[in-house]
Amino acid sequence: MDSSVPETSGVVGGHVLVPTRFVWPYGGTRVFLTGSFTRWSEHLPMSPVEGCPTVFQAICSLTPGYHQYKFFVDGEWRHDESQPSVSGNYGIVNTVMLTRETDPIPPMVESPGSRSNMDVDNDVFQRVVRVSDGPSPRFSEADLEVSRHRISVYLSTHTAYELLPESGKVLALDVNLPVKQAFHILYEQGIPVAPLWDSCKGQFVGVLSALDFILILRELGSLGSNLTEEELETHTISAWKEGKSHLERQIDGHGRAFPKILIHAGPYDCLKDVALKILQSKVATVPIIHSSTQDGSFPQLLHLASLSGVLKCVCRHFRHSSSTLPILQQPICSIPLGTWVPEIGEPNGRPLAMLRPNAPLSAALSLLLQAQVSSIPIVDDNDSLLDIYSRSDITALAKDRVYAQIHLDEMSIHQALQLGQDANSPTGFFDGQRCQMCLRTDSLHKVMERLSNPGVRRLVIVEAGSKRVEGIISLMDVFRFLIG
Repeated sequence: MDSSVPETSGVVGGHVLVPTRFVWPYGGTRVFLTGSFTRWSEHLPMSPVEGCPTVFQAICSLTPGYHQYKFFVDGEWRHDESQPSVSGNYGIVNTVMLTRETDPIPPMVESPGSRSNMDVDNDVFQRVVRVSDGPSPRFSEADLEVSRHRISVYLSTHTAYELLPESGKVLALDVNLPVKQAFHILYEQGIPVAPLWDSCKGQFVGVLSALDFILILRELGSLGSNLTEEELETHTISAWKEGKSHLERQIDGHGRAFPKILIHAGPYDCLKDVALKILQSKVATVPIIHSSTQDGSFPQLLHLASLSGVLKCVCRHFRHSSSTLPILQQPICSIPLGTWVPEIGEPNGRPLAMLRPNAPLSAALSLLLQAQVSSIPIVDDNDSLLDIYSRSDITALAKDRVYAQIHLDEMSIHQALQLGQDANSPTGFFDGQRCQMCLRTDSLHKVMERLSNPGVRRLVIVEAGSKRVEGIISLMDVFRFLIG
């Protein structure tokens, strides 16, 4: 709900009327709005937003002051749990205090560069009422320290055992498997990473990830490469890892090969140690491995732990006591979190990498490697979000040996993303179901809840209406901020 819509305020009885947008982003067939401003007697119909049929809006001109409101959705009274609320004569109702007019924001409509087939996150159009024209509120250092301490206590007193699902499967790959077949398996199973099992040593020795496939494709396309397309058919994971280690010159002080140690955790390691291992190693997951023997023989792979799983535990634990973590109520624009597009006049910090859909795939792969990021927003000429290209998308090239039929400089990002679409998916420019978005005014709590969903590793911060990219927040950003 937003009190800053681009309309001219009227005057009634000497009072300035503030155009105020009310939003119901949770779906329905028929949605109505009522409140103290209609004396609870009139139900105002709300209209679905174009291109986002599960989001309903209505604009009312209200006098400055205190107002209560509620939604009538498909015959049931509802209130928005993410907005301020009180209990009264009409049950639980939402509240808003309008003090004066605020700066306009773009209208809630699709921009010409947007595509209707993008799966817009419903919450992306939900904005809080701004009651002052001053700068963004700053967080309290005391609130931050209190929140960090309580989260740290929780993470230090709960173990990785809580991450284990009641049921499920964990896939591991034998190091003697050809890399071509291995990446085809990753693509078919829809997973970005898999632990590696060495049957000769009887232990897990590493992981194979989408990053390995990116390096292999760059190696295939480089001049003087020792790896040919024919060899890729029989080149084993073990041989690739050995060659990769040599290329990276991982040697000790005596000039000998320095093997990488598998980063893993045990089921009884605390959640804080699991999170720190992921952050310090800059990996997406760490295997949870258990052995009943002291020498570590006969290891069992129990789970692949991720920051998303740890964050889900945090959100679940504090779900009914989020007020004890005051920093979570702060809007993300007021805290040092994520990577943002610099404002005019601001010094350039860490650049936010973005690409156009017609850019070559090779440019995306270079950025993923050089900028050490896991995803790149794909935008139109107005920097409005169209889709996102992630490391894991590269495994789509393993389908039907596409990698052997294309050149990275000749295939566009648009074409590469289309490869990953299901043949039965709706036709269109992009399949944007992987695009998870948020607004700069969203609270840290709301961002954390969304990032705790399986498969979500980052949120793109966009401008309401235009979807112009303003920044990006990753799981790692959130944990670096919360752990300190």
